[in-house]
Amino acid sequence: MPIRFVILLLFGFILIYFPVYFFSTLQFPSAIGSVQIVGMVIGGIGAVIALSCVSNFAVIGRGTPAPFAAPRRLVTRGPYRFVRNPMYIGVGLFFAGAAVFYQSVPFLAYLCLFFVASHLFIVLYEEPTLRRTFGTEYSRYCGHVGRWWPHLGRSRG
Repeated sequence: MPIRFVILLLFGFILIYFPVYFFSTLQFPSAIGSVQIVGMVIGGIGAVIALSCVSNFAVIGRGTPAPFAAPRRLVTRGPYRFVRNPMYIGVGLFFAGAAVFYQSVPFLAYLCLFFVASHLFIVLYEEPTLRRTFGTEYSRYCGHVGRWWPHLGRSRG
């Protein structure tokens, strides 16, 4: 089985099947209170970050987030100036917002699973692929921009 098919299948489950399953089991709150508003703000921020990343992949990178149509240029602008994986952070914030909105512990557990799966995917597949594809340019970028947290006090190349 080709690795791209496995990745597509895995992310289909992580980004589509499981969230749809969780949303279908959740009861919409009878009233919108401050907790739901906080959840909407967190989810909205996450959605804006993720959509900004998709836009950067299309406009700057000339590609998509999908491994089978990956960007042809290394994207280091927009949210990618601060961390190397802002799209995953954006999607994670969207899921975190949903967990807060619905006050759902299972959805919060799913969020943890999402970040573990994302981290493993990044370390085992994405970063080696980017190193092979972009070489020194990607290595320099990694030296200036953190995987999950900004490198404070360093210049961003």
